[in-house]
Amino acid sequence: MGEELYVDGLGFAPGVMETIVAIAANEVEGVAVVGASSFNGLRAHFGAKLNAQGIDVSKNETDGIDVAVHVEVYYGQPIPQIAAAIRAAVVDAIATQVGIEIASVDVFVDGIRFAD
Repeated sequence: MGEELYVDGLGFAPGVMETIVAIAANEVEGVAVVGASSFNGLRAHFGAKLNAQGIDVSKNETDGIDVAVHVEVYYGQPIPQIAAAIRAAVVDAIATQVGIEIASVDVFVDGIRFAD
């Protein structure tokens, strides 16, 4: 998230693609936390911006875009279906808002949360 990403003549400032990915993944049912979760509870109370840590958007050797998303899911939810829904949401959001295709979306489930 430290340097600009250039795709098809467009330059994206650090964090732009990560924010789009974070919003898309956060809207998937069954996802408790997107990205690094250590401060999410505290941030939610103070109205901070959506956390894009734990999300990596990079260009691969063939100039395709690779995305890695770290999430926590709610206990009892089907993890393979949640991962598939996250992949679909991310690909759709990037295609719709930026107009580029994604080469891969890797979803990492870092934890399970129990409903409050």
